[in-house]
Amino acid sequence: MRNYEVIERIDAFCDAVPRRRARADEYGPLVLFVPTGPGWPYYARPRRGVRPRITAAAIRAVRARQRELIIPESFEWIEQTAPEMAAAAAEAGLEVQPHPLMELSATAVAPAAPDGVTVRAVVPEDPELDRIWAVPAVAFGHPGTAVGEAGPAERDKIAADHDGGTIEMLRERLRSGHSVLAAAFGPDGPLAAGSCQAVNGVAEITGVGVLPSSRRHGLGAAITALLARDALDRGVDTVFLSASDNAVARIYARIGFREIGTAMIAEPSAG
Repeated sequence: MRNYEVIERIDAFCDAVPRRRARADEYGPLVLFVPTGPGWPYYARPRRGVRPRITAAAIRAVRARQRELIIPESFEWIEQTAPEMAAAAAEAGLEVQPHPLMELSATAVAPAAPDGVTVRAVVPEDPELDRIWAVPAVAFGHPGTAVGEAGPAERDKIAADHDGGTIEMLRERLRSGHSVLAAAFGPDGPLAAGSCQAVNGVAEITGVGVLPSSRRHGLGAAITALLARDALDRGVDTVFLSASDNAVARIYARIGFREIGTAMIAEPSAG
């Protein structure tokens, strides 16, 4: 029962967050979040509550609308709240990927940062914000970067080409309290970064990325632990995240997270 209640709270969070900056258009059993201003595009997902059965035809209809709007053909949901969606998404031609859904179940503990590295929350006026923003882009394989070796030079190259509007939007999200950003800093600047956002007592930690040249030093774990503790200090009851795979889930488990379900993502195949 405990897992079911937590998953229901997380599902409500995933439905509520996009509504801050997007219009919710319903298409049968699905809802598509359409951007209403600058910022990152959101996904489509199953409608909450009573809904028609999710079919491949319904997913194809939303994909067609996403193409018309020139936004990513992306769908996200929790397996336990929409168990029929994975088969329908695959039938509709999407690649379906499961990810461990994890909840913080103990005090967040992280290894000490290496000598010369500090981990802290980022203020909106931080002069390094463009380089901090660039860290996840390098970590997750920005085009033109050699992921296995990329480091500060690749980060700074991406930061130099940053969109001023995106950075200003990030500053505004930090000022409003909608997002909290944390980063690890070494002598060459930011080496890792991640963020957290909260709605109605539920907080999600997302985008934790480490420069490939700085991995295996516990920086991602340190940032995750800091963000989790900060969320709890701000009165959040449920802190969750989605691990990219089981190996990463084991790292989060050492911090204090436990697996409670499966987060699902469906997108067109990269091939």
